[in-house]
Amino acid sequence: MAATHTAAATAQGKSKKVIVFGAIAALLVVVIAAAALFFANQSKSDPYAEDTPARKVALVPTFLPLENMVVNLADPGGERYAQIGITLELQDEATATTVKQYMPSIRNGILMLVSQRTADELLQREGKEQLATDILREVTRPMGWDKQRREMEDDEFDTPRRRANPVRRVLFSSFIIQ
Repeated sequence: MAATHTAAATAQGKSKKVIVFGAIAALLVVVIAAAALFFANQSKSDPYAEDTPARKVALVPTFLPLENMVVNLADPGGERYAQIGITLELQDEATATTVKQYMPSIRNGILMLVSQRTADELLQREGKEQLATDILREVTRPMGWDKQRREMEDDEFDTPRRRANPVRRVLFSSFIIQ
């Protein structure tokens, strides 16, 4: 009988060991899973992310070169002329397509603007800058865009914003006056 008692005791001891090792293994799996979740969530949430403002992704502009233009200037005697190469900096490729559709009207407007200037005006930096501003206005006119965006006014009534001008700048690629 003593043999059966010791056999039962060893069987009961083995089953306790299996239960203890099983509980330890389960606890270890739970701890590893919790640690993995903790570190995975910690890498996603940057404690400094709230302090830094979100960066806007800068879109790469599209450049649309226009054919060079030769224009008689408004100088007395009419013997002076300008050869001007213009490149438009546009918001995107869709704007380039739209500008190309209006190109005859745009070129006409630019030719009219330049032909009203004198050589003395265009030789000065201020004259060139004013011409670029006027060309920007002339380029956007046929398409119905505003020259500048109107910001919200600081009053109690909200005024609507106008669309941002998709023609960003007028760049001179060549500028010769003779």
